[in-house]
Amino acid sequence: MRTAMVMLLAFCLDLVMGDPRWLPHPVREMGRAISALEKGLRGLFPATPGGERAAGAVLALVLPVGSFWLGWAVLWLCGRLAPWLGLAAEVLLCSQCLAARELKKESMAVYRELEQGDLSAARTAVARIVGRDTGSLTAEGVTKAAVETVAENTSDGEIAPLFWMAIGGAPLALAYKAVNTMDSMVGYRNEKYQYFGTAAARLDDLANWLPARMAALVMVALCPLAGLDAEGAFRVWRRDRKKHKSPNSAQTEAAMAGALGVQLAGDAWYFGELHHKPTLGDDLRPVRPADIKKADQLMYWTSGAFLLLAAWARMAVSLL
Repeated sequence: MRTAMVMLLAFCLDLVMGDPRWLPHPVREMGRAISALEKGLRGLFPATPGGERAAGAVLALVLPVGSFWLGWAVLWLCGRLAPWLGLAAEVLLCSQCLAARELKKESMAVYRELEQGDLSAARTAVARIVGRDTGSLTAEGVTKAAVETVAENTSDGEIAPLFWMAIGGAPLALAYKAVNTMDSMVGYRNEKYQYFGTAAARLDDLANWLPARMAALVMVALCPLAGLDAEGAFRVWRRDRKKHKSPNSAQTEAAMAGALGVQLAGDAWYFGELHHKPTLGDDLRPVRPADIKKADQLMYWTSGAFLLLAAWARMAVSLL
């Protein structure tokens, strides 16, 4: 019952406050820890494919486990000082594992620049939320990138943290964020991280496997509330959900493409290198800036519905 209440309060806190820059944030600290650990581990292990894989595996073990136990220790200490402080600390930590408000804020910044016709500013805005090269994107390319990141982060930034939160509270949600942050920093198939990032990428695939599929199905079911095409979302999801090297990335992106009736994904540049990717959805019409707002609406509906389902499931288990 406590965990369900914490989830509800954390979700509301994220909607109201988001991630203000003045407040220390665990993900920023995880990023610093990843950079420091990478430097240290690369120095300890030989610069061979096997050595780099081993170093990456140590990182993939140390950071999530350390994040879990550090989160647990903070909550234990706060709870010992005062029960209300322990509850407040868990609500805050859980809210910092969610990303709905920040995702909407950043994606709407892209929308506003596109609406004003400032392509350069729109490229700068979308660069804050995507990993691809944005300097040569067209207005449609910028719009696609924003819609795609809202779709993908509906799973990575909302549904997956809520899923693990429902199972293990703030400590397990923090462990998941550590896994997801590692993947975003070292889980690339390029020269630098081809071997070092293997363990992080595979662990992220595992952690997101079920949440990604649950997110896509909830997204399809909630399309009517956002005024979108549920039938199209389900059809494209079934057809295109496996059109990606990652087992999870295309799940919500395919559903979003079908819901909007547009084509997403396709080739993209990363670190100056062109990556050929299949498209998702049908090219029924051009992607428009207004699709960013629709994607945000579907993200909110999907997150809210999953929150209620997860909280209900947690309460039901506690009564058994």
